[in-house]
Amino acid sequence: MSEEARLVERAKSGDPEAFGQLYDACLERVYRYVYFRVSNDETAEDITSQVFLKAWENLGKYKANGSPFVAWLYTIARNLIVDHYRTRKDMLSLDAAAAAAGEEALDEQAELRFELQALRDALQLLTEDQQQVLVLKFIAGLPNESIAKMMNRREGAIRALQMRALQALSKHMQEKEMV
Repeated sequence: MSEEARLVERAKSGDPEAFGQLYDACLERVYRYVYFRVSNDETAEDITSQVFLKAWENLGKYKANGSPFVAWLYTIARNLIVDHYRTRKDMLSLDAAAAAAGEEALDEQAELRFELQALRDALQLLTEDQQQVLVLKFIAGLPNESIAKMMNRREGAIRALQMRALQALSKHMQEKEMV
């Protein structure tokens, strides 16, 4: 039994320290996954905290099925992100975000925000499956095997989906540069 599996079993039996260790091990990866799908740090932090709260509350329902614990957390995060966009239509504008960030290094911050926003915009043009596979692969850093299990597909199908998604993303980004 892996160390992660032992921690999950201890956490399921009510050990908050074991859950704390799982939290520490997964926090950064879950936050990056959420941050890339939402508009700002504060929203990403809020959703990330909700992910771990829901995980703690529903830990008894978790079944490994060969997938890592973080894959279950990504599923919770994805559902919370969907809920966020359903209930909250008002997105923080880039201007407001830049103003909130302060005056120092404003040009660099604005440029980075524009680049990230352009990437997010291009991602929105992809299918939901294409978005999911790219975020899980390149933001969350999951291997294709884990992504395949999460998305209920074969590993070869995930590689093909990833390739098509990257091609479509590249095309959208190049078209945006021409405008």
